[in-house]
Amino acid sequence: MGRVALACYMARAQAIDQTPPQERKRGNGTVRAEALNDDRARAALRAMLDAAIAAADPAPRLAACLPPKPPGRVVVVGAGKAAAAMAAAVEAAWGEVAGVVVVPDGHGAPTRHISVLEASHPVPDARSEAAARRILAAVQGLGPDDLVLALISGGGSALMALPAPGLTLADKQAVNRALLASGATIHEMNCVRKHLSAIKGGRLAAAAHPARVVTIAISDVPGDDPEVIASGPTVPDPTTFAEARAIIDRYRIEVPPAVAAHLARAEDETPKPGDRRLASAAFRFLATPFASLEAAAGVARERGLTPLILGDAIEGEAAVVGTALAGIARSVRDHGVPAAAPCVLLSGGETTVTLQGASGRGGRNTTFLLGLALALGGREGIWAIAADSDGKDGNLEAAGAIVAPDTLARARAMGLDARAMLAANDAGTFFARLGDLVVTGPTLTNVNDIRAILIA
Repeated sequence: MGRVALACYMARAQAIDQTPPQERKRGNGTVRAEALNDDRARAALRAMLDAAIAAADPAPRLAACLPPKPPGRVVVVGAGKAAAAMAAAVEAAWGEVAGVVVVPDGHGAPTRHISVLEASHPVPDARSEAAARRILAAVQGLGPDDLVLALISGGGSALMALPAPGLTLADKQAVNRALLASGATIHEMNCVRKHLSAIKGGRLAAAAHPARVVTIAISDVPGDDPEVIASGPTVPDPTTFAEARAIIDRYRIEVPPAVAAHLARAEDETPKPGDRRLASAAFRFLATPFASLEAAAGVARERGLTPLILGDAIEGEAAVVGTALAGIARSVRDHGVPAAAPCVLLSGGETTVTLQGASGRGGRNTTFLLGLALALGGREGIWAIAADSDGKDGNLEAAGAIVAPDTLARARAMGLDARAMLAANDAGTFFARLGDLVVTGPTLTNVNDIRAILIA
């Protein structure tokens, strides 16, 4: 099962409401779970996804995270899929503040004073390097009475691509592409990225010293590790050059000669825990994957469905995770374990997709769903949705897709070979042909993947 982290679901199962579904309470009354047909099941799943995304919206939440205004200057910097929306919320709370943030193309939001730049994601481009230089320049020359407000969210690593001395952007692009195709976890990818960067792994906060740095973050990583979100530009980095080299070797990644030499020299390590330049830095979470899963669970309860949160940090190959969660769904359907139907299995985290050389369409979520559908084999009474909360699954202009009991039957009628398309990394095309893609557009936030399996 690889790195699939499912052990926590049994502990959560013990806390689930065990009241028979026909007699669950809503407010002061007793309700029956509505009879589920295809339309109602799809609508319920989409409502859960929408609630999960809304729970990560920066606008209604950011003001409560702000520190007191300093006696000196305020400089706002940021990177990630939510950085512009967060910057707009800072302006709404504090008025005229200066700064610069960078977001992926299409993720901008209107601001009056904070500059919003756009750059490429997930592979950095020249705009990513230029944005990183502007952000680094913005925090230079500050004093102890000044405040740097860092707005960090998923995607920030590719958007602030400032190569370490001796490296070029082309070097970083080559390594980034190889990492994305390798099956490496986000923790492993970011360890390598930090050791090829002049801004990540605490270097941004170190450059701002002696100003105080307060980071407000939206987590998109399993375990909500500040060191991993956007490669941790404002927090100490416990990883090392040796670990970065080991990851390159583990996945047999061919790196440019300059990168190999840089990693071998192991000069200028990232700031470590205890570094005095980061002593006054603070870190606050604005939104997390688990909070979004709890919001989805609330929608499930409102519809008379028992929610079971399996975890917010499930990792592993996407198709394998799909097979594993299909097994749990079948257990619910056949045995009422670990919860009685009608219920919803909720999970989050970041799976991986190891490319097999094919140039198909899709990403983690559509791959997960196709693996799930194949493992379910058309089982009656089971629907599922999976989507990236940022609104884009891999190279699709869609967030994810929906699986229904008739998914495989409809595919066969259209002449689609589900197994062949999964092997070709073409799950996105599979669901597009069925008309089952979920399109949200850019959500201007990101708490990673949201998955829900509904069992009637």
